Amino acid sequence: MSSFIFAIKAVLPIILMVALGYLIKRIGLVKQEHAKVLNKLVFRLFLPVMLFLNVYNIETIAGVGYGYIGYAVIAAIVIFFICIPIVIAITKQNERRGAILQSTFRSNYALIGIPLAESLFGLEGAAVATLLSAAIIPVFNLLAVISLSIFRKDSQKISVKKIIVDVVKNPLIISIFAGVFALVIRMLFIKYSISFRLSDIEPVFKVLEYLSSVATPLALLVLGIQFEFSAISVMKKEIIIGVLIRTVVVPVLGLGIAYFLFKDIFNGAHFATFVAVFATPVAVSSVPMVQEMDGDVALAGQLVIWTTLVSAFTVFIASFLLKSAGIF
Repeated sequence: MSSFIFAIKAVLPIILMVALGYLIKRIGLVKQEHAKVLNKLVFRLFLPVMLFLNVYNIETIAGVGYGYIGYAVIAAIVIFFICIPIVIAITKQNERRGAILQSTFRSNYALIGIPLAESLFGLEGAAVATLLSAAIIPVFNLLAVISLSIFRKDSQKISVKKIIVDVVKNPLIISIFAGVFALVIRMLFIKYSISFRLSDIEPVFKVLEYLSSVATPLALLVLGIQFEFSAISVMKKEIIIGVLIRTVVVPVLGLGIAYFLFKDIFNGAHFATFVAVFATPVAVSSVPMVQEMDGDVALAGQLVIWTTLVSAFTVFIASFLLKSAGIF
């Protein structure tokens, strides 16, 4: 029951923020057309800063057992390839295919996943999950760019060069690698007893923290502004299948294979992290990325909202089963 209560507490603020955004639009405080500009700000400024700080603030990457990281990364890539023919079969609209494919593997790891891992397995769970973020978040974003590049609107021919350019120019990927670079520099400073840290430049670091703190709430508000109940009936099949894959199929595969094949290798903290990777809803940041790459923004928003609602039960069931099996 505690896992269910946590899951509710984790997703309820997200739902309330989305509802607030929808209310703001309904009362006329913000118009629908403003959402595109706000999404652009989220994608090109606020989210990159947030991801940079998330990576830079990792305590250390020394002495890490990389097996669980390799499993999570390989599983995400395998899920990506498995779901390509599925999304092609679901709909003929390329822009919808990209949005659905992105939703299958890309979890809300930073916002819900890491706190969830801490709730399930304490400080060890949080530490293991935070270290994984340096690998899994870049992989999520890389695969997302590829997904949305392969299935661009009105695009018949796949250009490898265009996909590579999209990856290299993606602000989220750039910010993550910048964070990794800054993290390595910080660790070298520690090794050679150099006291300087980025946080020592207080005005600049404070601005980065301000920008980072805006990313999630603004992304959620914009999601609410863009939400339309009328879209549900138009894309009901895509929503249902996308939600089922993200909240049922992916957790069963990711957690089930880890348990039946590697339960003697991975510990409770690792499984808490796997719940965070495979059982949490679609990342909020997937919506502004879909907009930037000409995908179906309405479908992407619907998938975020409905997977967020359903994931409360998914997390509870996964946590309950793992606890019953003696993992936690």
